[in-house]
Amino acid sequence: MSMSKARAENRPLPRRFYAEVSAAPGEGGWRVLLDGRQVRTPAKSVLVLPCEALARAAAAEWEAQGEHINPFTMPVTRLCHVALDRTGDVRATAAAEVARFARTDLLSHRADDSVLAARQAEAWDAWVDWAATALDAPLRVAVSVTALDQPDASIAALERRALALDDFRLTALVSAAPILGSAVLAFALLEGEAAAETLFDASRVDERYQAERWGEDAEAAEAAANRKRDLLGCETLFRALDADEN
Repeated sequence: MSMSKARAENRPLPRRFYAEVSAAPGEGGWRVLLDGRQVRTPAKSVLVLPCEALARAAAAEWEAQGEHINPFTMPVTRLCHVALDRTGDVRATAAAEVARFARTDLLSHRADDSVLAARQAEAWDAWVDWAATALDAPLRVAVSVTALDQPDASIAALERRALALDDFRLTALVSAAPILGSAVLAFALLEGEAAAETLFDASRVDERYQAERWGEDAEAAEAAANRKRDLLGCETLFRALDADEN
C-alpha cells in the first residue's frame, strides 16, 4: 500500500518523533533504538532481533523515514513485528499456508498460448526441476487454470521444511509465497538460490505478456512495485540471518 492510499483511507501517518536511530546489543539479542529508546512491537513487546545485521536493516528503515512514519515502506520491520508478536502462536498454520501454495503453484499452470507457454517454460522449468531434487517436492505441470492434483508427499515435504524454520524465516517465507504465487519460488528465495528481483521477474511472466498485448495499468504497476518492495524485505531478512550464521 502506498502512502497516498493510506491517507485516502483516512489513516493519517504519525509524525516522525525521533532524530537518531541506532542498533545496539542487549539482553536476548539486538535492539533498534530511537533517540536511545527501544522500539516496541504493536503488541508492546521490545523489538529484540536475533542478530546485528537484521537490527541494522530494521534501523535503516526507521532512519529512512521522512516527516511521517509510513509502515508500508518498512517491510523488514513489519516482518520482525509479526515474527515476534504472532508467528510463534501459529507456526503449524503458517507452515501449512506455505505448503498450500504448492497445490496451485504458479509454476505448475501453463498457458495454451504457444508464445506465452514458451516463456513460462524458459522461466519456470528449471525451478520445477529444482523443487523435485532440492526440496524433495516434485510437482505436476499441465496446461490448466484449475488446481492440479499435486502429490501429497510433495506438499507434506514442503510443510515439514517450513515448520522446521525459526519464527523469523517462517514469517518471511509465508509472506514471500503469495507475493510470488509460488511456494517453490519462495523456498528458492529462502535458500538463496536466486535474488529477489530475479524471482519476482520469473513470477511475472504472465503479467508482462499481457502488458505487451494490452498495455500496463498504472494502478497495477504501483501494486506490483509495492509487492516487489515487500519481497526485497523478505530477502533482506533471510540474508541477514544467513550472514549471522556464517
